[in-house]
Order: sequence, then C-alpha cells, then structure tokens
Amino acid sequence: MHNMAQNTDTIPVELVLEDGTVFKARSFGHESSVAGEVVFNTSMAGYPESITDPSYKGQILVLTYPLIGNYGVPGKQVEFELLKYFESDEIHISGLVISDYSFNFSHWNADQSLADWLKESGIPGIYGVDTRALTKHLREKGSMLGKIQIRDEKIPFHDPNQSNLVDQVSCSEIKEYGNGKNRIVLVDCGVKNNIIRCLLKRDTKVIRVPWDYDFSQLDYDGLFISNGPGDPTMCKKTIDHLSNALNEDKPVFGICLGNQLLGLAAGGSTYKLKYGHRSHNQPVLQMGTNRAYITSQNHGYALDDNGLPDEWEPLFRNLNDNTNEGIRHKTKPFFSSQFHPEASSGPTDTEFLFDDFIKKIKEKPNNRTTE
Repeated sequence: MHNMAQNTDTIPVELVLEDGTVFKARSFGHESSVAGEVVFNTSMAGYPESITDPSYKGQILVLTYPLIGNYGVPGKQVEFELLKYFESDEIHISGLVISDYSFNFSHWNADQSLADWLKESGIPGIYGVDTRALTKHLREKGSMLGKIQIRDEKIPFHDPNQSNLVDQVSCSEIKEYGNGKNRIVLVDCGVKNNIIRCLLKRDTKVIRVPWDYDFSQLDYDGLFISNGPGDPTMCKKTIDHLSNALNEDKPVFGICLGNQLLGLAAGGSTYKLKYGHRSHNQPVLQMGTNRAYITSQNHGYALDDNGLPDEWEPLFRNLNDNTNEGIRHKTKPFFSSQFHPEASSGPTDTEFLFDDFIKKIKEKPNNRTTE
C-alpha cells in the first residue's frame, strides 16, 4: 500500500462551461488555469492510457467513474522502444475532472500517484465535481468549451478544434521499429503506442512518418493511417497523399481518425458529433452479419458514409446511434474502423482486424520494387 496523507487544504477551483454553468471543485493536480473542450469518458479503468492518448489533445477530460487514482500510475518500462504502459510519451489532455480522488493508491505496478504525475507534467486536475450531473449536462447540451480556473483567475475560453491538433501531436521525423517481413508505413496523426505494438507482434517493420509526409516515395507492403485529435478536414495533406495511394492496390488500414481520413480521401464527408464516443463499451455491428462487438472508442467527429462513392460500403455501424464505425472498398484491400481494435485498457474483441490487414498484405506478395 502506498500512502499519501489526505490533503484537506487543497486549493479551491472551478470548472466554468461556455453556457455559464459553474462547478466548484478542489485541486489535486498542477495549480494552473486552463481552457479547452470539455468531454467525458465512461471507462471504469485505464486513466494512464486515456491521459496519454494524443486524441485527447486540447481537451479537458471528465472521467465518469467515481473513484480515480486508486491504482496510481505505472512505471516507465520500455517495450519495442515504446513506453509499455502508456499510449505516448506525455500527457495530452489539458486538464482532468473527476468526482473523488483516491489519496491512497495500491497496485503491484504503481510507481507514483496520479496527483504527482499531473503536477510534474504541469496538468491541472480537479475533484469534488458531480461528474454524473456534468456528464448529463454534456449529453443534453453537447460537448462544449470550458475552463478550469484556479483562485478566481479569469482566462478566456479556447476552442482547440480551430487548430491543427494533428500537427501538434505527430512525430517530426521518420522513425522505424522492428525488423519483420512486412513493411508498414504508418502515417502518424497522433498514434497510440499500442497500435505500433499490435503491428510489431505480426512480423512487421513499421516506418512511422509525420502526418504530412509524402510516403509515395517509400517502398512498403501496407499503409496504416492512425488515430488522432481534432477535425479531420484539417489534415488536407494527409488526405491528398492518401487519395493518391488509393490509386494503387497496396492494402490500407485506418483506425479512428484514420477511418475519417480514408472516407474523406474516397470522396465522403465528416461532421462533428454532439458529444462524441469516448468509452470502452460501444457496441458495433459488422455489416452483412449478425456479429456485434464491444469496442473502445475516442472520437468527436464521424464519417457520413451516405456520400461515399458506389465502390465503397460501410463495414461497421454503431448500435447505439447508427453512426459509421468503419468502411471498406468493395474490390480493393482498403478498410478501416472508427473504434480501437488495439484498445489498452479496453476490450480486445476486434484485434483480429490487424490479422486481416496482414493477411491482405500476404495476398499481395509482390508489392515492393526493392527489398
């Protein structure tokens, strides 16, 4: 058991929403004010993974599970040149909002407390908020701008979706992982570490390139388009490069933002969801079957598959609200999922999609001009 004295003298703070709603709270993270888009996640566990997910860039994250911090934060062990227990090398949320913070934490893998991690990373965290009421408010009104204000400090609202968030979280130079048989170009729009791990476990060499990199000059067997934050239409360079790639027959697999970018490259359109899908238990139906899968998701935008050309079709659909959850080309080896088949922590019911991607690559063994 790791003990931390209960801090009864924490600093008063408030969460202010753009519609004027105010939630009083106490601070347990870094003592600073911040503005962003307020969104909620309904997962029971996985806060180290969520907090380091680049798809949350610019967002103030509300965790609906009532007790957070009870298992601390894992250590910085490395696997495949990646931090083993995190989705990236840093915290990407702008701020954290929870109901009750556990000042005591206990876990075999814990290295430090959530509070200490937030403080050393410069990220504000607040507790004592009625997250049930806040989540109901966001479901009714929709995701909205908000700000965490410490000690009555007044700061302006900020809409992160007006910025190219993908440019902020993508790698700045090419990096290679593994030495497997299948060469995968991974377009990094804010990729989660576990996507790279899932690829490396399947006899691949992963060539990670920046979001706006022209990968047409590279030799590869398969193309992967990653998840990422913000409005997909901000990624015009990625969409243009992807459109060119669709003129070839090399397999393409996109996840989350990658689904939206594939749809845009194919000629479809996207729109902003009222409050987004951010949880571990979103049910999706595989089209043309009676198979439903439980999935992990994190996105605020969706693909409108009604506008896709005839050679494309929906692959998955959300059983809660009927939104698109993936597409595929009817004759070429291009497909995508809006959900996260690599989810950690989260259900892994759909990790077989990585196997499908590798299978499509093996069915086209003579893709590359050189070894």
